Amino acid sequence: MSNKFEHEAPPVAHTPQSHPYEKLSPDLVMDAVEENGYFTDARILALNSYENRVYQIGIEGGSPLIAKFYRPERWTREQILEEHSFTQALQELEISVVAPLINEAGNTLLHYKGFDFALFRRQGGHAPNLDDFDSLLMIGRCLGRIHAMGQAQPFQYRPSITVQNFARDSYEFLLNNNFIPANQLENYKRVGADIIIQCDALFDRINYNPIRLHGDCHPGNVLWRDGLPHFVDFDDARTGPAVQDLWMLLTGERDNQRLQLSEMLEGYQEFCDFDLAELQLIEALRSLRIMHYSAWLARRWSDPAFPRYFPWFNTEHYWSQHILELREQLAALQEPPLAIF
Repeated sequence: MSNKFEHEAPPVAHTPQSHPYEKLSPDLVMDAVEENGYFTDARILALNSYENRVYQIGIEGGSPLIAKFYRPERWTREQILEEHSFTQALQELEISVVAPLINEAGNTLLHYKGFDFALFRRQGGHAPNLDDFDSLLMIGRCLGRIHAMGQAQPFQYRPSITVQNFARDSYEFLLNNNFIPANQLENYKRVGADIIIQCDALFDRINYNPIRLHGDCHPGNVLWRDGLPHFVDFDDARTGPAVQDLWMLLTGERDNQRLQLSEMLEGYQEFCDFDLAELQLIEALRSLRIMHYSAWLARRWSDPAFPRYFPWFNTEHYWSQHILELREQLAALQEPPLAIF
């Protein structure tokens, strides 16, 4: 999904529109932070984030803070507050997650000149070594504790991971908005429809217990420091099967993934039960993520940051490779599910 292509994107017939961050200047960011009782030292660093805008802000006499300005109209305020409440509850259990700071008025979700934002402490660390069994065991224990809390009550406002909102909605958006080249259109229609049928069948067959999840638990959102994993960026927290927070941490060939999964589940099940039937959903969840990713890029294409940072998207080469990837996924959906030793 992250292959970069050098071809220049052809023009697409979409109505130009202003992007949601055009008024978000460095001065506005620092003013928003200072309005909440912090004195900045005028150092501001834009961090690698496209869905939201995230900045590291220097603070006089203290450690830098992270300011996340939420993309307007992506989440409702109730949905953002549910994410905040979830991470705060995890933090109270001394699980290492980065929860938003609370201001003097008792609020975590702040507002300044048309933008909702939150402030966070900066969490240092590096990507975990996913070939180290001790690290995998520790990650599994932490995920087990996160999911034990996730089972305690459901999200009321946050959406669920479903075939409808990740695959079918993505498929229909791309077909209806002139993103796919004419010579690739029939190929995309066929393989996309076949994947949706297979994913529907898998989700209908597996009777899993939906819980609150991190939702986007890839290695970049797990920072390793002082011998512990620290989980960051719960922006995609949703309801779904527990295996969603496990499969993205698996790397390498199938046998290696089985070893990694076995080690994580050993730690996980010290704190939370895991239904092995959910392993049958891994390739379906991967398929949903692939389809959702292409539609996400398309939905954000009017934001100037996206053509600048994803110039390979929406090229002939991109779509031919995407369709090939979907065909490979269709084959993977027919294979026996990953199993642990």
